[in-house]
Order: sequence, then structure tokens, then C-alpha cells
Amino acid sequence: MRFLRSLIPSLLLLGAGVAEAASSWNFDEAIISVTGKGNTAGAFKDKLSDHAPLAKPVTLGSADSLKIILTATENGKAKRPHQAFLLLRDQDTGLEATFPFSVKDTGKGKVDFSQKDLPAQLLISSQPLRATLLLASFGSSQAFSNHVFNLDVKPDPNAPLPKYEKPLRYGKLEDIHHIFRADPKSGPKIVSMFFVLAVLATVPVLLGVWAYLGANLDHLSKAVGAAPISHSLFFSSILAMEGIFYLYYYNWTLFEMLPAAGVVGLVGFLSGSKALSEVQSRRLAGER
Repeated sequence: MRFLRSLIPSLLLLGAGVAEAASSWNFDEAIISVTGKGNTAGAFKDKLSDHAPLAKPVTLGSADSLKIILTATENGKAKRPHQAFLLLRDQDTGLEATFPFSVKDTGKGKVDFSQKDLPAQLLISSQPLRATLLLASFGSSQAFSNHVFNLDVKPDPNAPLPKYEKPLRYGKLEDIHHIFRADPKSGPKIVSMFFVLAVLATVPVLLGVWAYLGANLDHLSKAVGAAPISHSLFFSSILAMEGIFYLYYYNWTLFEMLPAAGVVGLVGFLSGSKALSEVQSRRLAGER
């Protein structure tokens, strides 16, 4: 009696384990069909089995469309799985392509595709593709993964096979040696000297025009005596600005020239306004 009492819990645990192991995913009422112009043997339709693949490969022509309709079940009850795929595998290279089922809450699922949906590597396979049906979800139920049929892809003999393009891979590349553009240089010295002489040639003309218009150099000492700092700074700022332009042309950069030109320009503006005020005072006094 004690032996039976000790054996009952073990039998219950064993039964629970067997029941849990027996719970698994499967499918029911799975129909495969191929329709299209490329199917020379006419429309194909058959029923898939959950334990044995179809005896003959399913032919998929260039203009055909393959469709599978099924009802997913968990422990014999229709239910929607978390994952439902049809996996096509190249038996030579092992390359695979998956096509997901669109499954409703009632477990009704459908997948359809044609040759244009297949990767280029699977179109040139020398053997029929191995088709495996995958059904799985969360929980303790065992997933379903069985070989259900073979797919024989028949490309259009009059059309060229698609070319496989190698995908972009991120990795180490060859070193890139940058060749930077050389720093800008001044123009030829001959051209520079020509323009310098052209500017200097205008100085005598300028002095002649001043003399013709009645410029009075006798007031130079009086102007310098009345505002020596303003006149000196104004004249020096003009010379300094010319020197800055020369240095910029020779070897200075724009960022070196602009601060210096800003300071000299400010000095020239302030001293020039004072110098012009002194000249205006002499003009108003009738000395000019």
C-alpha cells in the first residue's frame, strides 16, 4: 500500500511531462498551388503533409506564382503562432531564403511568391530547392520544422539569368593618401613690376594737376604746426596701409592682414577727421 502511495506522485509527474512534451505546433489543411503562364503542365494543386514531403518536386516557372494556404495549430487547436515561415534552401551551397506567412488570429495563414521574389543565387541552383515549413511561438510547445516539398525553379531560357552583385561590406579599406593643393602664390614679378611702375608714373601727373589747380605748398609748415599729430598720423596711416597691402601680396594671409588693416584704418579715420577740420578752419579764415 505504501509502495502504491509513493508511486502515484511519480506517475503524475511522468504524465505531466509526457503531456507537456506532446504539446507542439503543427498545421492542418495545408494546400499548395502553382498558377501562371509558365506552368506548361497546367495548374498544380496538392495537399501538404506534416510528416512526409511531396513525392515529386513542385515546378515554378518564370511567370508562375506559388501559394500555400494552411491553418496553424497548437496541440490540435487552431492558433496564431509567433513565427510562421517557409524556408527555401539550396542543397549545394546551403544558402537560404525565408518567406513569412501572413497569419490571422484564427490560425489561417497564407504565403505567395514568384521567381522575381527569389534571390539570384537560388535561381541558378543545380538541384531543386528544399522547402521547410517553420511554426513556433512563445511557451513550452515544441516548434514545428519539417521538410514539406522540393521546389524546382525553371527560369525563362530566352531571358538572361540575373547577375549577382556583391553586397557592400564595411571593413578595412586601403589607405587614402590625400594630396593637398599647394598654397596660393603671388603672380610673376614682371607683371607686378609693370603695375608698380604704372602706379608710380601717375605721381608726376597728380603733382601737375595739384599745381594747376592752385595747391599751395607754403601752408605745409603751418598745417603741421597747427595739428602736427593729426597730419602726421593721417599721412603715416596712408603709408602703413600701402605697406600692409604689400605684405598681404607678398606673404601674409587674409587673417593676418585684416586685423592690421582694421587698426590702421581706424587711426586714419580719426586722424583724418582732425586734419580735415584744421584745413577747413584755414579755408573759413580765407587763407586758402
